[in-house]
Amino acid sequence: MINRRQFVLGSAAGVSALSFGYSAGAQTIPTGYPADYKNVVEKAKAEGAVSIYTSTDDVQGRPLVEAFKAAFPGIRVDYNDIGTNGAYNRVISEAAAKQVGSDVVWTSAMDLQMVLVQRGLAEAYKSPETGKLPDWANFNDTLYGTTAEPVGILYNKAQTASLKLPQTRVELLAFMKDNKDALKGKLATFDPEKSGTGFLFFNNDAKTRSDTFDLVRAFGAADGKIYGSSGAMREKIVSGEHVFAFNIIASYAIEWAAKNPALGYILTSDYTAAFSRVANISKGAPHPNAARVFLDFLLSPAGQSALAANGAPSIRTDVTSGLNLAKLNEMANGNLKPIPITTALLEATEPKNRAEFFRRWKEALRG
Repeated sequence: MINRRQFVLGSAAGVSALSFGYSAGAQTIPTGYPADYKNVVEKAKAEGAVSIYTSTDDVQGRPLVEAFKAAFPGIRVDYNDIGTNGAYNRVISEAAAKQVGSDVVWTSAMDLQMVLVQRGLAEAYKSPETGKLPDWANFNDTLYGTTAEPVGILYNKAQTASLKLPQTRVELLAFMKDNKDALKGKLATFDPEKSGTGFLFFNNDAKTRSDTFDLVRAFGAADGKIYGSSGAMREKIVSGEHVFAFNIIASYAIEWAAKNPALGYILTSDYTAAFSRVANISKGAPHPNAARVFLDFLLSPAGQSALAANGAPSIRTDVTSGLNLAKLNEMANGNLKPIPITTALLEATEPKNRAEFFRRWKEALRG
């Protein structure tokens, strides 16, 4: 993802917000919202701005922000794409200095944002959209899941044409072992030491599947290469330098395969993990009402549609512009396993637990 980028948007003409219940300047309240919600909107417009700290890049973030501006033209959006670690560190440092700059924090670092909640740096707020979310996607009305993004496989069709591709996690291990020589130096995955997303994936696998380090061991035996981003792996797969990448962000892989016929993707039918980009309102947010309005929009059909239409699958089942939670589960043969937003995420942030994970990771990688 693109890091350390900021853009500020004024009103966005031509983007419909009717599905959310608003047109420019109107005070119609969406169905199911409290009758006095218009007062929250008026206060948000008086505040005039909302500041977002995020790891979601410009390509996926801008359509969401433009749709929000179409619904609420009186609220400026300061969108700061500073990555997962950047957002976390800035929130911590600003809180220590008592100079809170963020209204909403929205990143894929589920574990790091749970730390913010644990430290009391997130504000509880029950969104009117809460009832449309799965139970695992809402932690105490404080930390909300906003997407459902599977973890899967990306491969080069031509370079793997002679191989029987794995369709399950069990077959994935056999695939690496049986084709070790043919795949020598041609496998790729995340580097969990450089990528918070990669660490989240592999640590979750280690907690839920007994074969995780066997996979890492087989990957290392085939001289597999590790990378800090899905985009870096994609470039290597496209060029043919690598032919197969596992534990990649599959929402990206699905989009890339749709645009490039040379690429294919797999959601393993016996187990497909899924993560969520999570959002919270900052404690002491400078624009608290605008923060609530933005979070509500992010979770609403209009906000979710803007995300899903641009490659970030909706966590709702009633959004049809792009992929949603129900469709992804169907694609994963009913075995989509979302990572729940619970305090269990904090286990991964404990120094002792992280050190033990990396000890086992390096040991397995060396074979």
